[in-house]
Amino acid sequence: MGLMVREAAVVHSSGYHCDIGTHVFPMEKFALLRQRLVDAGEVAGDAFLEPAPASREDLLRVHTAEYLDDLEQLRWTLRTMSAELPLTAGIVRAYRLAAGGTTLAAREALTRGFGVNLGGGFHHAYPDHAEGFCYLNDIAVAIRTLQHEGRVRRAAVVDCDVHQGNGTARAFRGDDTVFTFSLHQQRNYPTPKEPGDLDVGLEDGTGDAEYLERLGQALDRVWESAPEVVIYQAGADTYREDQLGGLALTMEGLAARDLMVLEGGARRGVPVAVTLGGGYARRLEDTVQIHLATCRQAFALARDEGPRS
Repeated sequence: MGLMVREAAVVHSSGYHCDIGTHVFPMEKFALLRQRLVDAGEVAGDAFLEPAPASREDLLRVHTAEYLDDLEQLRWTLRTMSAELPLTAGIVRAYRLAAGGTTLAAREALTRGFGVNLGGGFHHAYPDHAEGFCYLNDIAVAIRTLQHEGRVRRAAVVDCDVHQGNGTARAFRGDDTVFTFSLHQQRNYPTPKEPGDLDVGLEDGTGDAEYLERLGQALDRVWESAPEVVIYQAGADTYREDQLGGLALTMEGLAARDLMVLEGGARRGVPVAVTLGGGYARRLEDTVQIHLATCRQAFALARDEGPRS
C-alpha cells in the first residue's frame, strides 16, 4: 500500500459537545483539546475537518432500524435507556456527528496515513441498543462505511480503553474481515464481556511494564490479521488517576502505548484512525493532556514518515 504521509487529518465539530447534565463524562474535553492544539501551534484553526452527521444509511450498516427509530423519535425504551444518559435531539445529533467524524478520520487516514477524530470511540453501543454512555458505535460505522465504499476489505480495531469494547465485538462477531482486539481491566464494566477476536483482561492495578508487554504480544496478532486500516481507541481512562478505571498507567506509559500502536501501523504502511474513547481523570486537565499527547504522537509520525511504499 503506497501512502504519501505529510499531515495527519484532524476532525472536530463543536457539535460534539452536548448537554448531558451533571455527569462523570467530561463533554468539555472535546473543545478544550481543540483549543490546546491551536494554542500549542499543533493545528491551525482552519485546518480542522468538519464532519457531517452519519446518514441513516451509514448507521443501518451497523444498527437496527427499530433502534434508530427510537433514537430519532427520542423514545425512552429498553433499547435506549441503558445508555446512562439523557435522550435529546442534541445528544442524538452529537453521536451522529461522532460517527461521521470517525468515518471521515478513517477515510483521510487511507491517504494521509493518520486521521484523528477529536471525539468518538463509543464502543459500548450495540447494534440494537445503547450501553455505557454510548448511543451509536462510530468505530463500527466507520469500518462498515469504508468497506461499503470499496476502500478497504479488511480492518482491525485496537481498543485500549480501560473498559472492554463489547459493542464493537458484537457488531463484528463472526466476521473474519474485521479483527477486534481489546486490552482492558478485567474486573470492570462491562460484565459479562462480549468476546472479540482477541481479548486481554488485565488485573487491577496493572502498571506500565506489564501493560506494554501484553500490548506488544497482542499487536503481533493484530498485524498478522493483515488489516488495511486500523481504528485505534486511545482511551485515556487507563491512567492511574482515572475515576472509572483501576489500572495504574502513568503519563509516560500512556505515551509509550500510543507510540507502540501508531508506529506499528506506520512501519507496516497500515493507516490508523484514532478515536479518543473514555477519560475520567480526577483533574480534567489530565484527561486533556493524555489526549493531546496521543494527537502529538500521530502528528509527529505523519511528518516523519514521508513517502513510503
